[in-house]
Amino acid sequence: MGKRILTAVVGIAIGVIIVFFLNHTLVYPIVVAAIAMGSVHEILTACDAGFKKFPVHYIWCQIFAALIPMMSWFDQISYAWKLFAACVIVFLLFAGFVADNKKLSFSKLSIMVTVTCLVTLSTNCLISLIKLDPVHGVCYVVMSLMAAWVPDGGAYFVGSALGKHKMCPEISPKKTWEGAVGGVIITAVVFIIYCTVYRMVQASRGYDFTINYFLLTVMVMIAAVISIFGDLSASLIKREYGMKDYGSIFPGHGGFADRFDSVYFVLPFILFAFTAFGGKIFVSSIA
Repeated sequence: MGKRILTAVVGIAIGVIIVFFLNHTLVYPIVVAAIAMGSVHEILTACDAGFKKFPVHYIWCQIFAALIPMMSWFDQISYAWKLFAACVIVFLLFAGFVADNKKLSFSKLSIMVTVTCLVTLSTNCLISLIKLDPVHGVCYVVMSLMAAWVPDGGAYFVGSALGKHKMCPEISPKKTWEGAVGGVIITAVVFIIYCTVYRMVQASRGYDFTINYFLLTVMVMIAAVISIFGDLSASLIKREYGMKDYGSIFPGHGGFADRFDSVYFVLPFILFAFTAFGGKIFVSSIA
């Protein structure tokens, strides 16, 4: 437990520096690309579709994971070029499938394409969120990560204290319905407190706005439910392939995919929510 807490403290400190102080530098997209690449590596390796078996395809998957976040960082690169780059890499994966069809099965190719696209495009939302609003962009990123991680922590503590009814014992034996409900409620409370403090800090800097707590709560509770299913999906993959963790880069926490499993699912929803309703959740007082 001590190792887990220490890793969390160090990770949070590094995350704060990157998100709050380096969000306008190249460090930010490089870190996002590194998360995508590390996650793709771990999941493909876990699914027996990694470098050792399919080195050429693995390299194309890693190029995709690195290229999309970096291209998204530069506003000068249009959406058409990003889509073209993505299509080229997917085409090359299928071309390799045709060339190596005796060794590479369609099921393995499907895993490569699905994992690489899901992880990369979801992680890339961290780039879109930071650029979405010049004032609230950083807050959007923080909230997206909180929406993925707070439900898990809340569910753990509530489940440990009150959990009686197993949620999915064949997938994750420790998860309970009481913990899941408690995690969603705790997430809503944490977000209300966080956004209230955030509004006060911004007001002290001369930027005043109001918060639609109803919309905020609805958004957060939906995100928390998505987070739970994201975590269960990752657990199901690990159970199917007989492993405890995807990696060991974070002592006590596992690998990138262990720490960001629910993030992959939550990020697209948070990006959609703030794109569609951001102006109605954080309502500017300026006419």
